[in-house]
Amino acid sequence: MSTPVIETDEHRALRASVAALGKRYGREYFARVVAEGKHTDELWAEAAELGYLGVNLPEEYGGGGGGIAELSLVLEELGAAGCPLLMLIVSPAICGTVIARFGTEEQKRTWLPGLADGSRTMAFGITEPDAGSNAHRITTTARRDPATGEWVLNGRKVFISGVDIAEATLIVGRTEDARTGKLKPCLFIVPRDAPGFGRSRIAMELGAPEKQFELTLDDVRLPADALVGEEDAGLLQLFAGLNPERIMTAAFALGMGRYAVERAVDYARTRQVWKAPIGAHQAIAHPLAQVHIELELARLMMQKAAHLYDAGDDMGAGEAANMAKYAAAEAAVKAVDQAVHTLGGNGLTREYGLATLITAARVARIAPVSREMILNFVSHQSLGLPKSY
Repeated sequence: MSTPVIETDEHRALRASVAALGKRYGREYFARVVAEGKHTDELWAEAAELGYLGVNLPEEYGGGGGGIAELSLVLEELGAAGCPLLMLIVSPAICGTVIARFGTEEQKRTWLPGLADGSRTMAFGITEPDAGSNAHRITTTARRDPATGEWVLNGRKVFISGVDIAEATLIVGRTEDARTGKLKPCLFIVPRDAPGFGRSRIAMELGAPEKQFELTLDDVRLPADALVGEEDAGLLQLFAGLNPERIMTAAFALGMGRYAVERAVDYARTRQVWKAPIGAHQAIAHPLAQVHIELELARLMMQKAAHLYDAGDDMGAGEAANMAKYAAAEAAVKAVDQAVHTLGGNGLTREYGLATLITAARVARIAPVSREMILNFVSHQSLGLPKSY
């Protein structure tokens, strides 16, 4: 159904291999894991063994030497098979990328091999109760203890994925600039068992193996080397993780949309109410064709964003990553809606496995940044219009 037109032979081979892995597990496996309250450990382990989890990380640290283009392809194909791995966005894409680009040699050797082979995972903590999509309103603060040189963190985070299975969380805090007194973003590796680092699970109306948590940091003390990158780098380091996050969220949405459309097309080919299968009727065929087109267009923007990011064009990637995330999320929501509508009542049954995607597709519109904030970004960054906030 979906034939990429601007990918290398290596990309096509990788896509086919990941699709085969996803097919062996599929939606039934994913649904069973969710129902039992477990995690996709078996799929994660096999994907790691095949080298898919760390395909974007440097070879000298056990990765595949590729980039976000390759990792987004892995997530998209697993999603198209009905079993996406959300932690691919968090652990290797965000945390792995930030550490690979800005971490010390010790941080790279400590974390990257484990993130690449799946033996270690890391969560990412940026969202706060009162900040939402506004990274400039983050109130989690980090200060140095002049007596010990340690960092002391205080604050709260919400909707942080996978904290229960992650060995550490890459926390976005803010330090005070001694020259100006203004707060600037910095990133810290916070171990799961750090004193003062608490978590509580958030009850979600969302069928996913990855659980969501609220975090509290109450005088969490960290050694000086817990800081990732330079204290003065600020937004550069933060967006080194946020742009891959947007690209990977687009891949997550695309995979979901493709899965839904494929289920609907299979149904429309065989479901017969009158003399011909319902897929012969334009009222069914045309909407499915339309969402297929929109998914393909969104993929092209995702590929552009990944190419720009991997080429080192952070500014260009920022615009494209936001556009890709927006386009893919909108396409996925429409694809899921049309798929459910194509199946009618069957679209709401457990047997066909589409109803849970109604909620899941919404996530891509909301996280990691709302579509309204993306429109704000495009209106004033791309079009040069004045800010409204």
